[in-house]
Amino acid sequence: MGIADLGLPVDVPSTALFTDQYELTMLRAALKAGTAGRRSVFEVFTRRLPDGRRYGVVAGTGRVLDAVENFRFDADVLRFLRERGIVDEETLDWLARYRFSGDIWGYPEGEVYFPGSPIMRVEGTFGECVLLETVILSILNHDSAIAAAASRMASAAGDRPLIEMGARRTHELAAVAAARSAYVGGFATTSDLAAGFRYNIPTVGTSAHAFTLLHDNERDAFRAQVDALGRDTTLLVDTYDVAEAVRTAVETAGPELGAVRIDSGDLLLVAHRVRQQLDELGATQTKIVVTSDLDEYAIASLAAAPVDAYGVGTQLVTGSGHPTASMVYKLVARAESSGSTDEGAPLVPVAKKSSGGKTSIGGRKWAARRLDAHGYAEAEVVGTGPVPAALADRQLLVELVKGGEVVAREPLDAARDRHAAARANLPLSATQLSRGEPVIPTEYVHGGSGS
Repeated sequence: MGIADLGLPVDVPSTALFTDQYELTMLRAALKAGTAGRRSVFEVFTRRLPDGRRYGVVAGTGRVLDAVENFRFDADVLRFLRERGIVDEETLDWLARYRFSGDIWGYPEGEVYFPGSPIMRVEGTFGECVLLETVILSILNHDSAIAAAASRMASAAGDRPLIEMGARRTHELAAVAAARSAYVGGFATTSDLAAGFRYNIPTVGTSAHAFTLLHDNERDAFRAQVDALGRDTTLLVDTYDVAEAVRTAVETAGPELGAVRIDSGDLLLVAHRVRQQLDELGATQTKIVVTSDLDEYAIASLAAAPVDAYGVGTQLVTGSGHPTASMVYKLVARAESSGSTDEGAPLVPVAKKSSGGKTSIGGRKWAARRLDAHGYAEAEVVGTGPVPAALADRQLLVELVKGGEVVAREPLDAARDRHAAARANLPLSATQLSRGEPVIPTEYVHGGSGS
C-alpha cells in the first residue's frame, strides 16, 4: 500500500500512535469496568478565540477523515504497546480489532467558527471515540490556526495573490499541512512541492540570492535564469543595488519580463521606486512581488504600494503569533447505563465543572448561524434539543462519517471557495486587524436532554 492509498502525506503504517498514552490507559480501565461500550458523544470546540481575533477558520477536516480511516493497530504497533507494558492483553486484543464504527459530524472545512461552536462531534462507544482525541486535536488545532492567519492575510491583500513559502520555517510535515491550510484560507500558490504533490495546490518558485551570488555578476545570473525559464520568469533584484538590478533585468529579459521580486528594505518606498523605473524602461506589464517576513499588518501597510503579489513564510506557518487554535475535545453526553450501546438509548448530558475558565456545557449540540435583515451573520446559535424552526435551514454541522465510513470527502478547492463565501457573509468589521471581540456573539439555547 502506497502513500496515496493511505491518504497520508507521510509513509507510516497507521495513525494509531499519533496519540497520548492516557487515551489507552483510559480504554484499559474502561474495558475492565465494563464501560468502554457505553454510547458517548464528544465535541471539539474552543472556549475563546486567540486574543484580538474576530473569527476562526475550520481547517484540517479532510486530514482528520484520512487519520480516522487509517487509525489501525497493526502487529508492530501492538508489539510496541506489549513490550512497554502500556496495556494488558485484553486491551491489546480489543485494539487489534479496532475500527471506528461511529458517526462524525462537523462544520465543513473552510467554514468560520466562534467560541463555543461545536466544530466537530464524534459519536460512538467511549472506547472507540476516546482514542481519537489527540490526533483530531493535533490536526484541527494546527491547521485551523494557520488557516485563520491565512484568512487575515488574504483579507489584507485584497485581490492581490498570496504565495505560501514557509516550508523552511517549520517541521517538514507541518509545512505540507500549513500549505494546505493556507490554500483553504485564501493563498493562491505554495513553494512546497510536497504540498503540490499531495494536495494538487499550484506551485511556484524561481531563484534565491544564492543563484545570483553563484555567478560572476548579476547580468550573468539573470541571463542564465531567463535562458532556462523564459522571459516571463521572476528575477530577484535586491542582492546588490536594486536600481541597477532592475535596469539589468529589463535589458536582459526585455519588456516582457514577468516580474521582479523585492526581499528587503523599506518595501513601500522601494516598490514605488521600482514601479516607476520599470515603467520608464517600458516594462509596464512587469509585476512586482514582495517578500521579507510579511504578516497581515505588513501586507495591509502595503495596500497603497504598486505591489502585485506577496510571498509569506514565517508568520504564516506560525499562525501569525497564534500557532494553535486552543480547541479541546470533551465528553458532553453518554448513555444512561454502562451497557447501553443501542443508538436509541437515552443520553445524559455531562460536563466538567471547574474554575479558571475551563468549564464546558453538557449535551449533544447543534449549531446554526442567524442572519440579519441584510443577509449577514448576526449570531452563532448553539443549542441542545430541538432546533428552532427559524434556524432549521441554517444549521452548520454536516455528516462527515456514518457508521465508520467517510461520506463527505471533497476537493480542496471546495473548502477554499466555502471559506471565501463564509468570510464574505460576516459583518464588515470581521476583516479589521485592530484588536476586538468575536465579530458575532455566541448564543446558547438549552432544550432538555443530551439526545
